[in-house]
Amino acid sequence: MGSRLPLEGVRILDLSRALAGPYATALLADLGAEVIKTESIKGGDSSRSWPPFENDHSLYFDSANRNKSSIAIDFYTPGGRELLWQMAVGSDVVVENFRPGVLAVMGLDPDALRKAKPGIIIASVSGFGATGPLSQAPGLDQVAQGMTGLMSVTGADADNMYRVGVPIIDMVAGINTALGIAAALVGRNGTGVGMEVSTSLLETGLALGAFQGQKYLSTGEVPEPQGNNHPVLSPYGVFRTADIPVIIAVGNQKQWRDACGLLGDPELADNVDYATGKLRNVNRAALKVALEDLLARRTAGEWLPLLRGAAIPAGPIYNFEQAFADPQVRSLEMVQTVHRADGSPLPLVRGPISVDRHAPQVRKAPPVLGEDTLAVLAGLGLSPEQVAGLVDAGIVLAAPGTTADAGVGATP
Repeated sequence: MGSRLPLEGVRILDLSRALAGPYATALLADLGAEVIKTESIKGGDSSRSWPPFENDHSLYFDSANRNKSSIAIDFYTPGGRELLWQMAVGSDVVVENFRPGVLAVMGLDPDALRKAKPGIIIASVSGFGATGPLSQAPGLDQVAQGMTGLMSVTGADADNMYRVGVPIIDMVAGINTALGIAAALVGRNGTGVGMEVSTSLLETGLALGAFQGQKYLSTGEVPEPQGNNHPVLSPYGVFRTADIPVIIAVGNQKQWRDACGLLGDPELADNVDYATGKLRNVNRAALKVALEDLLARRTAGEWLPLLRGAAIPAGPIYNFEQAFADPQVRSLEMVQTVHRADGSPLPLVRGPISVDRHAPQVRKAPPVLGEDTLAVLAGLGLSPEQVAGLVDAGIVLAAPGTTADAGVGATP
């Protein structure tokens, strides 16, 4: 990549685990930040033990920890806490997703950190926020999906509500955290003073309610699941063709008229039951039958090029094998292969944010626990004797076969 990445020179002490925090720091690492994933010597990030597995490697962990270095520290020894403090004040950003107050218990009180280094940025993700009766309760994605209403609008109907198939609130909380950090870095450029930014799964999930939440607040009407139909637009959803179902999304009046003509029934556009978007939504069940009768005349493979050619959004329903094989996905080079420390190849989905027309690169495979401990300590200015003393005392863990000159953030 020819151009400088926007976050080069920014050092992040990443104390987060599982998904929300690691997803945030992966995005920041894609954009050039040096992310030092700082883990407990006692097993590290909890997601290292979560399936699915490839041999001994957690693919859950691998999916959110590209482009990072790993140091393993005993957080509960005086030496470990002293090292944590040294790493924190040597960083631009500290990211954590412990329960509120735990960071201070670990010896990294936010007020003390900001006094020692006024420019430091502290970013936190919690389950339920810093105040309120649930502030100390543990929170996970599906709990938040249930509590924020997202599950209540996802599924076949009101009797069959489902979680989203990926931890969507964790991931969007990570995006929110990365955005907050980026904003705080910009703010610091003007003032020289850091900030504390935070979000929670509960806040993120409620914000994701968008117009569904607004519908309740403004009308008192409680939204219900609409299956694979868009909750307010029609025709917008899944429709049967002569072979397999497709997704068709009609978002305005022009697209509606164009779709009717393309499907072979231009007079349908003027049917009094479907003449406006509001009427189409009210009469969506009958409209779906009428459209599927027309769509049954051709296969999905025949319809999709025609619909796209008419600027009507449409697409297939893929499984992941089909998604990764799609020519558009391949052309974007979304999958990049790197090699882990043990030499095994690992195909990873790259980050989604391009800079100066360059897609992000997976520069380093997700690290094994303590893979970069020696290099990180050397980077802090510790002598070989000091590093050896920390290892021998059990204050830090260095993965077997690693060396101090391996280089933090080195390309595999």
